Amino acid sequence: MRKPWAFLRIHEVQKYWQYPHRVKKTRILLNADKENKRLRDKLIVALDTDDSENIDWLSGTLIDIVPWVKIGFQAFSTLGTEGFPWLSGRGHKIFLDLKFHDIPNTVARDVGTMTKYGANMINMHAAGGLEMMQAARDSADDAAYEADIPRPILLGVTILTSIDETGFQQSFGSERGLTKQVVYLAQLAQEAGLSGVVASPLEIEPIRKACGDKFVIVTPGIRPTWAESGDQRRITTPAEAIRRGADYIVVGRPIIEAEDPLEATEMILDEMREA
Repeated sequence: MRKPWAFLRIHEVQKYWQYPHRVKKTRILLNADKENKRLRDKLIVALDTDDSENIDWLSGTLIDIVPWVKIGFQAFSTLGTEGFPWLSGRGHKIFLDLKFHDIPNTVARDVGTMTKYGANMINMHAAGGLEMMQAARDSADDAAYEADIPRPILLGVTILTSIDETGFQQSFGSERGLTKQVVYLAQLAQEAGLSGVVASPLEIEPIRKACGDKFVIVTPGIRPTWAESGDQRRITTPAEAIRRGADYIVVGRPIIEAEDPLEATEMILDEMREA
């Protein structure tokens, strides 16, 4: 039988015998802390603005709660690569959302460059093809090795969450249907050696079934119960996305356009805890 103090450090054993109820409470709080950290690490805040002062304020406001931030074209046009060490220095992890889509040589060069500058997560359109994604992976590997840093999480973008089945057929005319096309692109990204994909939360389960538990799934199209859907079509709540198995969820406007972004973030984390 395991001793009741087996989980304690030596200097805590005496406290266990004197105040066992306090130690039990401490363990509960520590476990709650670990769970909170796990959920915070799953939330990526999209800094979708080109206002440098707003980016500075949002970053400074949220850093103690959420480590991950997404840098898209708007923020990148203001920050440039010089913003990477600034954000990293504050303790942020950077999801670079530029959705690279070009010939293999161009995408490989760009992904390698962004790896050297310190992006922790980089995406590219899976529709760019197997060769393009493989070239990007190899370039990221080489750049990370040369800089002696971990390779970033590399993601293939499947079908944008602003597109529903009708829009998909109008734009692509694929006989597969939207969900099957998403799964096909996810499998292509996996074959190319990418870490995972960006996909709607509605496709998490079929992707997981096709690609396995270790394949990273990042889901935009997340709307809290109190927020408007805007131009998103394939959406769920934060709790539903976590229940379905999302590794990361991306939330932008409900946080950065809120009167109190800190309170909005806490409300989203509360919803995630319901999963």
